[in-house]
This record gives sequence, C-alpha cells and structure tokens, in this order.
Amino acid sequence: MLSSDLPLRATGSRVKTAVWQPRLLQAAKTAVAVAIAWKLAPYMPGVANDYPYYAPLGVIVASFPTLMGSIKNAAQTLAGLVIGIALAAAVIIFSEPSVITVSLVVGIGILFGGIRQLGAGRDYVPIAGLFVLIVGGPNADGYSIGYVSQMSLGIVVGLAVNLLVAPPLRVTAAVKELSRLRGALGRHLESLADALDANWPPEEGEWSTQGQTLASTTKAVRHALAEADESRRINPRARIRPHDLSTDHDDLAALENVTFYVRDLTDVLAGAAWGTPVPVDLPAALRPPLSAAVRATAAVVIEWDTGSTSLDTLHTAEEAVAAVTQAVHDHRELGADAVVAASAAALDLTRMLAALSPGIVRDAPAPA
Repeated sequence: MLSSDLPLRATGSRVKTAVWQPRLLQAAKTAVAVAIAWKLAPYMPGVANDYPYYAPLGVIVASFPTLMGSIKNAAQTLAGLVIGIALAAAVIIFSEPSVITVSLVVGIGILFGGIRQLGAGRDYVPIAGLFVLIVGGPNADGYSIGYVSQMSLGIVVGLAVNLLVAPPLRVTAAVKELSRLRGALGRHLESLADALDANWPPEEGEWSTQGQTLASTTKAVRHALAEADESRRINPRARIRPHDLSTDHDDLAALENVTFYVRDLTDVLAGAAWGTPVPVDLPAALRPPLSAAVRATAAVVIEWDTGSTSLDTLHTAEEAVAAVTQAVHDHRELGADAVVAASAAALDLTRMLAALSPGIVRDAPAPA
C-alpha cells in the first residue's frame, strides 16, 4: 500500500466514527419509534384514531441528534401546529374556506414564521392552517383534534425512545474536532518552517492558501462543542460519563487565538516570499532562527495534541522565539525595513505561546 493512502484511510475512519455511527443509531431508533407509534395510533380515543398517519410524523419531529434538541424541536412544532389550527379556526368561525381565505391563512402563517422563537415550528404554521381548511374541510374540528393528538403521540414515543435507548452524547465528537484543529495547526506551522528552510523564495506551497481552511476548521470545532453542550443537558448518560466541557471551551479559545496568529504569520512569510498580500523583506540571516522558532512552536502544538505535553518543549519554544528577537537586535545594521518581517513573526509566535501556555501547563505531568 502506498504511504499516500494512509491519510485517506485515516480520514475515512474519522468519517465513519464521527458521522455514520451516530447517524445509523439515530436512524435505527427513529425506525423503531415509528413502528411503535404506528401500532399505538389506532388506539387513540375519539376521532384521533381516524388519522393514524400523523403519529409517525410526530416521531420524525422528535428525532433530533440530541435529547434537548428533540424536546425543543417537538415543543416548537406543536406551538406552530396550534397557531396554524387557530388561524384556520378563525376562518371557519367567521367565514368559510375559499381561495381568498385559504390564501390569507397561508400568508398570515408565513408571517408568523418570522418569529424566531418558533424555531422548527415556523414551517408548520401555514401547513397546519392549510391542512385544516383543505383536508379537514367540513370535519375541520375532528381533523384538528386528530392531527394534534396523533402528532403528540408520535412526539411522546419519539422522545421516550430517544431517552431510553442510548441518548446521544456528542462529547467524543467535540474532542476529536479539537484534536483535528491542533493537528492542522501543528502541520501548518511545520510547513512554514520547511518553507523557511527551502531555497528562498520558496515555491508557492499549500501553506500559503490554508488560512481559510484553518478558519473553517475552527468554526467546525465551535459547532461541535455547542452540540456537545446541548447533548449533555437532561441526559442521564452525562452522569455516568462526566466530562468538563469548560476545559474544552478554554482550549478552543486558545486555539482560536493561535489560528489568528498563524494566519498573520502566514501572510508575513507570503509577503516576504512573493510580495503578497503586503511586500516585506526577510533577510537570509534571520530566516534560520525564525525557522527554528516556528518548528519549536509546531512541536508544542503537536505534543499537546498527542497527549505527550511537556513543559520542556514549551520552554524550548520560548527560548527559540527569544533567539529570533536577539537575532533582530544583533542585525540592526540591516535597517528597520529589513527586520520588520522577522519582528512581526516573532511577535506572532510569542502570542501563540502565550495562548497555548495555560493549557500546556494544565496538561503537563506533575514533576516527580
């Protein structure tokens, strides 16, 4: 097998773990809940048993990746249904269904859809009103009761299955996303160091265009952490598998700062190499110490990601950055314009290490 195949296989493994396994579990739970709701629907009292097909729809409404999200989604949907039915009831009381009244109900329902608090229920306002007027017709009262009752049954069944059968915790996915961001930052810094060690100016490499990728990765981590927070709310499994997400949020804040400074450092080196986005000069005498400092900073990030955090590595990086500052001082004869890029790069690296230090110190093993 070619070594180049390994990253692809690793990526495939991450996709299966982070996407397909939770998705398959959710699909299986939803299918079971639909079957249960369909079996129970005919036993609903009164006119409700005439509309059993709405029970499975209620299950789908309550099938959300997190337990708290399922409850919120279900409540918003029921609120939208009630508002839509109320709009239709007003037409039935004061008028009768017609082209004008049906259009009016749908239009008003869409206006209600502008209420952000309704969330997922916004789309159901015009739908419920339309169904009551057109499908319910002369039996609008019975249809409305059956619609809401069967939807409620499906929602209760869906929530019960979601609660009783492995309610999802998204903590592992969030931790993996954090690790992915650390790895991306470490590899990017290594590629910057490689560029500094290459013949100058280096050939334009992937590192010069990865700023947006780093930003999107950071956004994905923030989304994963938000999902992890929500998945732990009212989730009984959270007591069995405790995890302090505040630490992960602190790490994300640090990595967001590092990402900003990495993107700035990338722009500085691109400007020195090719004159974009801002042309600057990076003398040959300053490139070796700068490369060493960038590589040492990359080692800090990579070690943190692999769990082998060491204060010695952090101190080595701090000394390497200090050496860049000293090199700038020793080459003052080059003039201010010649050392501005190295000074800016040294400041970026200093800020990176300042952002990383609290997490490194926290996770480093205690001295024997």
